Amino acid sequence: MIRFSALAFAALLAAGPAIAQTPPSAVQKVIASAKYKDAVAFVSRDHDRIVQETIRLTEIPAPPFKEAAKARAYLELMRQYGLADVQIDQEGNVIGSRKGAGGPLLVVSAHLDTVFPEGTPVKVKREGNRLLAPGVGDDTRGLAVMLAVIRAFDAAKIETASDILFVASVGEEGLGDLRGMKYLFLKGPYKDKIKTFIGLDGGTPQRIATTALGSKRYRLSFSGPGGHSYGAFGTVNPMYAMGGFLTQFATTKVPPRTSYSAGVIGGGTSVNAIPNDSWVEIDMRSASPEELSKLESRMKDLAMAAVAAENRARSTANGMITLKIDLVGDRPAGSMGQPLSGVKQPGEENLPVTVKDGKQLVATVAEAITAHGLKPEFEAGSTDGNVAMSIGIPAITMAPGVSGRAHALDEFSDATKDVSERQIGIIMTTILATAGMRTD
Repeated sequence: MIRFSALAFAALLAAGPAIAQTPPSAVQKVIASAKYKDAVAFVSRDHDRIVQETIRLTEIPAPPFKEAAKARAYLELMRQYGLADVQIDQEGNVIGSRKGAGGPLLVVSAHLDTVFPEGTPVKVKREGNRLLAPGVGDDTRGLAVMLAVIRAFDAAKIETASDILFVASVGEEGLGDLRGMKYLFLKGPYKDKIKTFIGLDGGTPQRIATTALGSKRYRLSFSGPGGHSYGAFGTVNPMYAMGGFLTQFATTKVPPRTSYSAGVIGGGTSVNAIPNDSWVEIDMRSASPEELSKLESRMKDLAMAAVAAENRARSTANGMITLKIDLVGDRPAGSMGQPLSGVKQPGEENLPVTVKDGKQLVATVAEAITAHGLKPEFEAGSTDGNVAMSIGIPAITMAPGVSGRAHALDEFSDATKDVSERQIGIIMTTILATAGMRTD
C-alpha cells in the first residue's frame, strides 16, 4: 500500500502540465524520499516486535490513577530506543525527546491508562490476526506504534527541523480528566513551548479528530434523614428526589454534537431502610462551550427542583432532603474549524474556532491518509488533544491501527501486517511532513 501510494504520487506529477507545474507538497516530498522508504522497510521487518510490545504493555495493568507500573516499563523502552531527556514528569507522563534542528516543538502522544478497574484480567488472547484484551486497542496499540515510529526514524537516520517530544500520558480516561495533558501544556517545563500536537488514539484509520468535545462531569449527592422502611414510611426519600431529577433530565433536548448521560448510581444500606443518601454521576458533552454551559445550568436547576418537590411531597419532620453538587471532570472544548465528516452539519456554524492556524495540519493528515488509499473523515472526540485545541494549539488525534470494542472486555486490535504497515505509514508521513523532514 505504501509503495503503491508513492508511485501514485509520481504518476500524478507526470500526468500533465497543470499538475507537473505544481510544487510538490511536504507529504509528497516525504513519501518520495529514500529515507522515508527506508523507514517503511524497517517497519515491515519490525512487525513481530510491534505485536510483542503491544502484548507486553497490555498485560501491565494501568487502571485509572494507577499507571505507574506501565509508565516505568515504558520509560525503559524509551531509553533503550535512544530518546534524549527521558523522564517521568511530576504528573506521571513519560516523556522523551528526539532532537531536530530546534524548530517548533511537536508533541506525539499516546495514553497509558485504560478505563478498566484494578483487578480486571488483562491477559492477551490471540485469535488469528486479532489481539483481544481490555485496553489492547485503547490505547496500548498507540503506545507500541509510537515506539515503532521512534525505531524506524532512527534506523532510517531521519532528520527533522522540529524537535519531537514523545509522550506517554496519564489521565486520558474517565475521571483522569486529562490531568497528564493539563500538566504538560499548562504547568510543566514544556508550557508555552509546544506548537503542534498529534495524538495516537482510536481505531478507525481514516478518521481524524479535529474538534474537541468538551465535557462536564458531576456527582450529585442527595441526602436525607433516613429511617425504617415501615416505621418511618412517609419520610422524604433521597432516592425519590434523585429519581425525579433523572426522569426530568432525560427529557432534555439538545442540538447536534451535544449529549448527556447518567452513568453511575449508588446509595442506601438495606432493602428495608429509607436511605440516608443516594448519588448519581452525570456526563455532559458538547463541541460548543455555549451549549455545554446551557446543559450544565439545566442539570443543576432540575436537581434543585427535584429536591424541592420531594421536600413538599413527604414529611420533613426528621430532616429535609439536601443536595451536594461536585464537579468531578472538566474537559475543555475546541475546534480546528474543520467541518465534521467533511460536510458542514446543522449546528456546526455555532462552533467556535479556537485554533486559528490549524488548516495546514489538517491538510497534511488528510493528504497522508489519501496517499495511502483511504478517504479522510473528520470527527469530534474527547481526547488528549482537547487541551491543546482549547488554548489555540493545532492538534489532531489519529488512529494508530484498526481496533474495536473499545472499553469492553472483548476489546481487540488488528495485528494484520499490511494493515499495520499502512497505518504506521500514515502516521510517519504526517509526523515527518509536520516536523519538516530533511529530504535532500
